[in-house]
Amino acid sequence: MGRERKMRLRIKKKVIKDRLSLTRRHSVYGKIIEYGILGLIIFSPLPAASVEEWSILVIQLTVLVMMAAYFLMKEKPQNNELLSRSLKWPKYLFLGLFIFIFIQIIPLPKFIIKVFSPNIYSFHKLFSIDFQRIKFMSLSLVPSHTLREGLELLSYFLLGFLIVKTVTKRRQIMRIFSVLIAMGVFEAFYGLFELYNKNPRILFYKKNYYLDSLTGTFVNRNHLSGYLEMIIPLAMGLIIARIDLFSLAGLRLKEKLLRFSEKGLSTNLLISLGIIIMSLAVIFSKSRSGVFLLVFTFILFFALSALYFRRAGYQKKWIKNFLKIVFFMIIFISLYIGIDATIERFALDKVLREERPAVWADTIGISSDFPFFGSGLGTFASLYPSYEDREEFSRYSHAHNDYLEYLSELGVLGFVFLLGGVLFLLINSFLIWRVRRHPVVKGLALGGIVAIVCILIHSITDFNLQIPANMMLFSVVLSLTIVTAFYKRSERDNKKEGIKSEK
Repeated sequence: MGRERKMRLRIKKKVIKDRLSLTRRHSVYGKIIEYGILGLIIFSPLPAASVEEWSILVIQLTVLVMMAAYFLMKEKPQNNELLSRSLKWPKYLFLGLFIFIFIQIIPLPKFIIKVFSPNIYSFHKLFSIDFQRIKFMSLSLVPSHTLREGLELLSYFLLGFLIVKTVTKRRQIMRIFSVLIAMGVFEAFYGLFELYNKNPRILFYKKNYYLDSLTGTFVNRNHLSGYLEMIIPLAMGLIIARIDLFSLAGLRLKEKLLRFSEKGLSTNLLISLGIIIMSLAVIFSKSRSGVFLLVFTFILFFALSALYFRRAGYQKKWIKNFLKIVFFMIIFISLYIGIDATIERFALDKVLREERPAVWADTIGISSDFPFFGSGLGTFASLYPSYEDREEFSRYSHAHNDYLEYLSELGVLGFVFLLGGVLFLLINSFLIWRVRRHPVVKGLALGGIVAIVCILIHSITDFNLQIPANMMLFSVVLSLTIVTAFYKRSERDNKKEGIKSEK
């Protein structure tokens, strides 16, 4: 009997030891993913927005390590059932996109190319050496560029996948929000510092362009503006979540003031100051689209908040007045300080001298020649000179319109996969946001929705989503928004945090 008891104790100790070892291993994998996400958020904008090949490689290798850690986890974090169902169609659309890009790259018999994309066939015939000897060709005019851009795009989608699958706790969401806002404030402060520096730099590089504009660690002022356009709404959403704005209806004035003080008044004031500084950075960047979207951000916040209160049956004037005061205060301070820069950039003669409409017309010409299968992802810069119809030759590597550029490279089929998946996630987030009652979820998800809408609008007049730092941020914000909108605490988390689970 004594021996049997000792054997049982040994077996029990071994089982406990194995479980502890497994738990530690899972914890290490989880930390690799979490710190990898935060590390990429911090790293991506610093080396000139990661436009160099080495910085893109760093992003890809980091994502690869995080994916390896995820697959090594035997007990993976679980999404709630509603979120899993909402991801069904986007999953199919994005899978279809990468299958489509793979088809663009692989060599196919010449007769198939001639049937399905006659202009690709004609282009190869015109520019390929020894065309008669070639038996296979690709739907992409430059397969190596398509492969490179496809792998880069895949890394952004995998990063979004990891956020959706592993960011399941409130502390993780809040940590990512905090790091994003900190990076936005850093970019604004650093940009203001270099703007008045006699020998301005872009952190690691000498600044040669836009010397009269604030660019932070970005080369192009419009791209810094696009970066901040996605972070300012997140900061506004965080303030709303922290003060539980959506749960203050019906309280007396004294109770409201008490609630404000309980929620960390100093922290909220610091975040508000950060919003003002980032707004100033957008104005001093002299980006016309940025200034317009800065005002649009506050208007959209006000409109969506008013929509929520109206749907919820609240008719409290103080809520509308609060939002109006915040809106006008930030806009007034920002525009007052940067009014000269704003007026200068909106001058009519500068608008008329720009060539973007001509570039858009040329890009539409590419799309009309390669309507269904496109010219190949990443081929715009190589193909555009053949379509440029102007006396003075000017080298454009991007179309200054993300939609037209992706349409010309992916064709209608690939473009539907890409835009359809993004819009599906955005619309799903908005629909679930409308019916949520959790104040933190309402605030944070609202910030993410407004951020995505703003950058999608800015993409009409620029190529923000062709810049690695901005495309990566877009992927982070989009995936974080849908995670936040569908967020629901587990019973285990409730016990740990000492609060009741949301019903």
